[in-house]
Amino acid sequence: MQLKKLPIGIQTFSDIRKDNYVYVDKTDIAYNLIESYRYAFLARPRRFGKSLFLDTLRNIFEAKKELFQGLAIENKWDWDTSYPVITISFAEGKITSAKDLEDKFEEIFLLNQKKLDVTCQYKASDRRCFSELIRKANEKYNQKVVILVDEYDKPILDNITKAEIAESIRDGLVNFYSVIKGSDEYIKFAFLTGVSKFTKTSLFSGLNNLVDISLDEDYGDICGYTQNDVETTFQPYLEGVDMDEFKSWYNGYNFLGSDMYNPFDILLFISKKHKYSNYWFETGTPTFLLKLIEKDNYFLPSLTNLRVDEKLLDSFDINNLDFEVILYQSGYLTIDKVVPKSRGGFTYHLKVPNKEVRQSLSDVIIDYMTSTDDTSKVTIQDDLYDALEDADMDKFKSSLTSMFASIPYNNYTNNNIANFEGFYASVIYIYLQSLGFHIIGEDVTNKGRIDLTIIMGNAIYIIEFKVDGKENALQQIKEKKYYEKYLSYNKDIYLVGIDFDTEDKNISNFEWENISHNS
Repeated sequence: MQLKKLPIGIQTFSDIRKDNYVYVDKTDIAYNLIESYRYAFLARPRRFGKSLFLDTLRNIFEAKKELFQGLAIENKWDWDTSYPVITISFAEGKITSAKDLEDKFEEIFLLNQKKLDVTCQYKASDRRCFSELIRKANEKYNQKVVILVDEYDKPILDNITKAEIAESIRDGLVNFYSVIKGSDEYIKFAFLTGVSKFTKTSLFSGLNNLVDISLDEDYGDICGYTQNDVETTFQPYLEGVDMDEFKSWYNGYNFLGSDMYNPFDILLFISKKHKYSNYWFETGTPTFLLKLIEKDNYFLPSLTNLRVDEKLLDSFDINNLDFEVILYQSGYLTIDKVVPKSRGGFTYHLKVPNKEVRQSLSDVIIDYMTSTDDTSKVTIQDDLYDALEDADMDKFKSSLTSMFASIPYNNYTNNNIANFEGFYASVIYIYLQSLGFHIIGEDVTNKGRIDLTIIMGNAIYIIEFKVDGKENALQQIKEKKYYEKYLSYNKDIYLVGIDFDTEDKNISNFEWENISHNS
């Protein structure tokens, strides 16, 4: 039996259905969405299948029944009624000015006029053309209009490090999106997708009836592949693959539904003959995230123990970029668990979703923070791994010393990130994170917070950092008895105090003690 082709990079529903490509059926979710809401918004990371889902909706509303044979929606939908559909997409190209945005809208609405056989009296780049197009399409087809917007926020994200340009483009988008609210009587359904949900920007102020389904459990699986999809639809393509290893590499995204795989990873992994690599990550290196680390002096060990509320997850402010928000909305962090608050609402615990993101993000940050050449980086990673696996504290000390010694001098003069106290702990953390260790940053005990805890199969490392001899790190661990939290683990516990000298840019004191589980 010949296997179906893999739809790598294909976002056109009709091509997938007509040309014998694999399709994971999302039409039951599409049907529920259409039946439940009139205006909806979905945020998902890039390359998660938003464009394909939007095109699926388009074909449903255009009543292309022949494309839905054998799918969940086939016997639920009224295929005798077709609706005019206006599609707006910013997925292609890059907009760098308000003029670019105007030109893009002109292109979009000229195409829609041609497709719907409707002519507007206003110039296509004029917001009044959008309004006119909605009314005339309603009149021509005697049906309410469907509006589908793909990557609504991409023009802003393309300029996110240039606030003035981003604000100008945002205002231009607001001008057009407000047309949707004003055309309510002519609209059957409107659906917008993007990576981020902006706050304090008025982007959605005119659409106060727009329902955000991004964290709705009923739509948690709307994009991406589930474990069931992998074990059924893709089972013939994954013969011989160690599923536990596969899951550790690519599973782990969660939007309050199933644990999800990014489709791009699965398709590339299969096409590359089961080679593990950073397929999704390498398509969008987060350079502006790295600038935020430097700008905000971000203490990277905090990433292991992040807790946020709903407001943080759905907020994105051009003038006040938040590192955790961007990491979450971009897909570098995902939801680990949800804990109800006693006073109402929920706390969301975040995590790095899988090995691909953890290793790739760590390597990018290491390169940015240290400018260490690849050969030295790999050697240091290998030495650190061996030292902790063997509980060789002398080697651990020498590996850390070599790590800081390998950072070029001009990195300290050209990069302000090295001037804040958390830099040293952050460098150590990100190196260890790249090795896949179970690390807890700012580990809470009843006596205080441990800077870094590493839990391994045969040992636990409790590490405290100090700068310029202000306090004794090892003494603090002992006085506050941080180790008591882990005595029940029945493992050797290593207490490690590390002091840094900001003038020498390296370790000035390294002390440790062992608490044997046999003692």
